[in-house]
Order: sequence, then structure tokens, then C-alpha cells
Amino acid sequence: MNKGKYVFAQLTEFLPQRVFDGFVAKYSGNKYVRHFTCWNQLLCMIFGQLTNRDSLRDLIVAIDAHSQKMYHLGFGKSVTRSNFAKSNESRNSKMFEEFAYHLIDIARKKRANDNFEIKGKIYAFDSTTIDLCLNVFWWAKFRKAKGGIKLHTLYDITTQIPAFIHITAATVNDVNAMDLIPYESGAYYIFDRGYVDFTRLYKITNHTAYFVIRAKSNLKFSRIYSNKVDKTTGVQCDQIGKLTGFYVSKQYSDKLRRVKFYDEETKRTFVYLTNNLELSAVLIALLYKNRWQVELFFKWIKQHLKIKSFWGTTENAVRIQIYTAIIAYCLVAIIGHDLKIDRSTYEILQVLGISLLDKTPVKELFTKIDYKDVKELYNNQLSINLF
Repeated sequence: MNKGKYVFAQLTEFLPQRVFDGFVAKYSGNKYVRHFTCWNQLLCMIFGQLTNRDSLRDLIVAIDAHSQKMYHLGFGKSVTRSNFAKSNESRNSKMFEEFAYHLIDIARKKRANDNFEIKGKIYAFDSTTIDLCLNVFWWAKFRKAKGGIKLHTLYDITTQIPAFIHITAATVNDVNAMDLIPYESGAYYIFDRGYVDFTRLYKITNHTAYFVIRAKSNLKFSRIYSNKVDKTTGVQCDQIGKLTGFYVSKQYSDKLRRVKFYDEETKRTFVYLTNNLELSAVLIALLYKNRWQVELFFKWIKQHLKIKSFWGTTENAVRIQIYTAIIAYCLVAIIGHDLKIDRSTYEILQVLGISLLDKTPVKELFTKIDYKDVKELYNNQLSINLF
């Protein structure tokens, strides 16, 4: 990296600007624009994410404080609160969505690995609700006096990168988002019991993919035969059978596998359903146990990126901010890989956040200091039930 460049300018070199310009041209994002282009807007949004700005006013104050550096940071000639707010309100969020997916593809390819015990692609699917003030975000009706949106996420367990993001109103039932998942042949999909919908689960089987889901207590299941189990592993039973309910037997007519597992740590028993008849029961339980990673991802981005307090009140502005948060997350992951930084995503983000206006080469930020005492919130400070 050029030592004369600000750290933020060094970071944005990892963004494929020509690709983003292609999306801008597709949606005529820069039509009638003279100064504050879509690229300037994107960089300002990323700057706000990395510096953890609480509001649009807060972001503009931070940018104005370094007005002499705006050209070198890529912000353009004129960044005002009014043109920023107008851009977030009127410019098509699809530009940022498609660019986010482009970065997701890059980050997943760079971070692909075979470290997991089960080979192949493994995804966990879940949603998180982001609460909004109904008086301000009038379009996000949720309850009588409360607003909100849902962030449905298909999380790639092996790469630690979200593979699919879908934003809906908070009133939308989670199972409806299953219809939009881009299923891949041979991949594993992990769901909580809130996604028990056998018509949709059968769709996964038709895609020659596998699912692991926690069964509901009212499951009607008829055993055909049982596999031998070693109860010292926690597996209580491993059965092959069919659903017997009147409707569910029609919705899912193929054989299913029922695995009952006792978790020694939580002292609880869990029942899983899967269409995979080959993996060991222990690995089926391990797959479901890794579903907690999507929960950690939600908590991580809510704590360290700005998707809870927004810099605009329209639906379009909220969508742009969420997608730029995903862009910032992928950017940090790409930088960590390309520069071979042996630090966690949290550590990289924290160091970059306080160093954006330095002129130190990015690599040196992580080689001159011993970070052994830095606590990884991603793993240590998030206390949630693994199941």
C-alpha cells in the first residue's frame, strides 16, 4: 500500500468500483447528478459503518471535521446533510443490494475451506427482528404501537459469510422466506423448529439437498426401523420412518430420519428431523448445533455495525444502510484474507475504525502491536443458548 494514502482510501481500493458503476448505470443512479455521486454516497455510508456513527447528523459532523481530506477519502466535493438524506431517500437500493451480493460472492470464494467435519456447503437459515419507532418509520407496521423489519439470512457456516439476505416487514411469517432461498444440490440447510413446513421442506428434497430441523413436540411419526446407536455419544435413538398426520403425510411422503439427542452441557433432550439417511446421528446433532452461528452473526452486526439506528426514515434509506453494513462486513473479511491478517473480524474492525485517517499501511496496523489481550466478543461475550 502507498504510505501517502489514508487507511480508508487503502481499504476502498479493495472495492471493485467498475462493478459498482455497472449497477449504477443499470438503475440510472447518477442521472442528473453533478457532485455527490452514488460512489461518493457508498463510501460515506461505509465510513459511517466503520466509525460507528449513530445518526446522519453525527456522520456529517465527522465528515465536515475533515473537509480538507474529503477528496482523498473519495467523498466528493460536497457532502451535506440535505443531499445525503435526499440520496438515501431517492436512489434505488437495488444498486447497493446487487453490489452487496457481488462482494458476498468474492468473500465466500476467498474464505472457502474444508475445515468442517462434514464436507460440502452448510447453511443456517434464520431471521432477526429490528425494532423501529412506528411514529418515525410509519411504513414498518408491526404491532399497534411498534414498528419493525425482519432480516432473513442464509448464513454460510464454513466461510462465516451471509450467502443470502432478504428484508421484509416484521409481520411476515418466517417460513415464507424459505420460498426465496436459492437451494443448491448436495448442500445442507439447518433450521430451527419455527420453520417446520413439510411442503417447503419437501422442496429441499426435490433439489437433492439436505435439511436438519428441530422437530415440534406434536410430531406424528411412524418408525419403520431403527439404526444402532451408542448412547454414550448422547444419541438416544436413530429412527427411519414416515409422517403419519393426514395432511403432513401428503405434504412429505418420503422417508424421514428422526434423531433424539441428549445434550450433556444443557441437560436437555432434542429431537431432529432430516432427509439425510447416510450421515451418523452424531454428525446430524453437530450440524444442528452449528445453527447458533447465525445467531452470533445477528448479535455481532447489531453490536458492531449500524443496523439498529438509521440515518434515514424511508424504507429505501433503511435498505441502503443494511446493505452497506453487509458490504462493510464483507470488505473487512476480504481485507483480512488478502492481507493475511491473522485476527478475528472483530479485532480487524476495531483497529480499522480508529485508524481510518492515519497514513499507515494497513498491514502494519496489525503487525506492530500485540493483540493477545483483545477479547473476542464474537465468541466470548455473546452468551446464548446453543440450541
